[in-house]
Amino acid sequence: MQHLLSPWSSFYVTTGTSAASLTGLMFVVITLVTTREQRSRDGVATFSTPTVMHFVGALLVSLVLVAPWHSLFFAALSTGLIGLCGVGYLLRVTYLTKQLTVYTPDTEDWIWYTVLPFVAYGVILSASIALLFLPAKSLFVVAGGVVLLVLIGVRNAWDVVTYLVISDR
Repeated sequence: MQHLLSPWSSFYVTTGTSAASLTGLMFVVITLVTTREQRSRDGVATFSTPTVMHFVGALLVSLVLVAPWHSLFFAALSTGLIGLCGVGYLLRVTYLTKQLTVYTPDTEDWIWYTVLPFVAYGVILSASIALLFLPAKSLFVVAGGVVLLVLIGVRNAWDVVTYLVISDR
């Protein structure tokens, strides 16, 4: 079991560290922005919080897959639960996005804030199930889902920050 996960440890240490660092940067940005005028909380629940949650999802999967598991079943179960929670969370984000009153999301927003994260969490969930049957190949698929979450988070963090800077002018 450990022989399958050991070669991935550097990858997950790197993605986990990146996700944790980027989460911290999002806290700094939100803190700096909230010291200015008050804004509607719609955008925070729809855009900023999901971005942090994608970093946290990538961090959690990374932590799970560097843990010294004695059975692949528990690693698969843990990553599967993270994927399932991510899918459920994205359903909530989709609902909140449809309810926005202060901003109308465009196609790019729908793709980056709902569709691609849904795909990433769905990939992690599916690959977690497949870990029990095709472990070597499934680990690559889980890794792809984690990388996608980090990339989505980076792109969306940039989008949030540039929107906040431009909307102040």
